[in-house]
Amino acid sequence: MTRSKARHEAGQIHLRVITALHEMIDHPEATAGDKIPSERVLAEQLGVSRMTVRRAVDDLVRLGRLERRSTSGTHIAGPSVMRPLDLGQATSFTRVMQTSGARPGARLLFFEARAASRQLAEHLALDEGAPLIVIRRLRTANGLPIAVETSHLPAERVPGLIAADLFGDASLYALLRDRFAIEPERRRAQIGVVPIGAEDAELLGLKAGTNVLSYRLDIFDRDGRPVEYMSSVNHPQRVNFVSTWVPRTAAPGAQPPPKPPGD
Repeated sequence: MTRSKARHEAGQIHLRVITALHEMIDHPEATAGDKIPSERVLAEQLGVSRMTVRRAVDDLVRLGRLERRSTSGTHIAGPSVMRPLDLGQATSFTRVMQTSGARPGARLLFFEARAASRQLAEHLALDEGAPLIVIRRLRTANGLPIAVETSHLPAERVPGLIAADLFGDASLYALLRDRFAIEPERRRAQIGVVPIGAEDAELLGLKAGTNVLSYRLDIFDRDGRPVEYMSSVNHPQRVNFVSTWVPRTAAPGAQPPPKPPGD
């Protein structure tokens, strides 16, 4: 066998092992934190050497799909970002990243002016056809794609905003505060599960049709005026939505709520 043919075959075997590990991680019954079989067991199951398995696992650790734990082996990596669901104060994506201990990143996909549809006009308290600025970005954490976000802003509130303002890791909320004296303060959130389209799937490294987390936000300023309507699709293995809402303690002497009929 020639050296080039041997390299080709080794590459094909490596790809087969990588594919098998991806399928294991993406299995509907697999969840973040699950331990995967040992290298010895995987090598036996796949009919390859332990070294081949180790190299494939190393690749997926670098990609953030697996994580090695010093005392318990290799596990499916948990979500790298914890996104808050609570109604209340608006928090920038950059701040959410930093709170999660992740390095934020973004790539601007497009920036354009567009007339508001009836639905968008309702979200932003505008007349149908009013001018909007539409910003679409790929969000990353530690270099891994985690979400595709599309923001809609009333053009009249951000005069002079251009695409170059959002290159790199620029924060939209910092721009709103510093240049336009807009303080995003309140938000209304909605979450759901949707099958991802082909374009977004390619950006997030997923198969088209994979179920992902859909996140929609209405952002308001201190006066209650709409600032932004944002919709996003989020990588199901790299983003987790959490609520920190705690019910208020009843005031001393307050009566408990009535029991439902039949209790």
